[in-house]
Amino acid sequence: MKLLVIIPTYNEIENITKIVPEVFKVIPQDAGILIVDDGSPDGTATAVKKMQEEYKNRLNLLERKEKSGLANAYITGFKWGFENGYDVLCEMDADFSHKPEYLPSLYEAMQTNDVAIGSRNIKGGAVEGWSALRNFISKGGSLYSRLVLGCPVKDLTGGFNMWKKESLEKIGLDTIISKGYSFQIEMKYKAYKAGCTIKEIPIIFPDRKYGESKMSKGIFMEALKAVWRIRNA
Repeated sequence: MKLLVIIPTYNEIENITKIVPEVFKVIPQDAGILIVDDGSPDGTATAVKKMQEEYKNRLNLLERKEKSGLANAYITGFKWGFENGYDVLCEMDADFSHKPEYLPSLYEAMQTNDVAIGSRNIKGGAVEGWSALRNFISKGGSLYSRLVLGCPVKDLTGGFNMWKKESLEKIGLDTIISKGYSFQIEMKYKAYKAGCTIKEIPIIFPDRKYGESKMSKGIFMEALKAVWRIRNA
C-alpha cells in the first residue's frame, strides 16, 4: 500500500523545513508527502520548493491563492492522492503536535483496518503543555460529540489520521458539509456509519513550539454546534 502524508500549511515557515525530513525518516521509501499551502505570506511554499530539489518526486506541493479551510485543503489533498496512485492517505499537522515517530504504528494498523487514528483519549495517549481548562474542553468536546452522534471513537476531534482510499470513497468526499474543525468529527462519524474498521493508536500530543495556533475558542464552539448538523445531514 502506497502512503501519502498530507500536510496543510499556512504560515508554517518555522516548522516546515524541520517536519519534512523527520517524516521522510520514518515512512516507506515509496511514500510521499503533499504540502497543501494556502498562500502563506511567510514563504512556506518557497521553502518547500527548495526542499523539492533534495526529495525529487517524493515531496509535492499544491499552492492555493488563499485560505480555503481545513476541510477543503484535506479533500483537495485526498483527491490529488487518488489521481497519483496512493492507497493510504494520512492527515498530519506541520507543527510537531503530531509526532512523526507515530507514523509507522499508524501505517502498521492500516494493514488490517480501514482507518487508523492517532488518539489522545485512550490508554497511553495524552496531551502535553496544555492548561487544565484547554484539556477539559478538548476531551469534553470529543465526549459530547460521541454522545450526540452515538459514535464509539474516543478521539473524534483529533487530526492525526490515516485512511485507506476505499474508506474515503465509502464516506464520499463530496458529501462532506464541514468547512473547518468539525471536519475531523464528520469524517470519523461517516466512516463508522459506513462500516469501516477503525483502530485508535495512543499518541502523546505536545503543544506547538513554533508559530501560532490556528485554533480558537470560537472555532471550537462552532464545531460543537456543527455536530447536530452532521447528525441530521
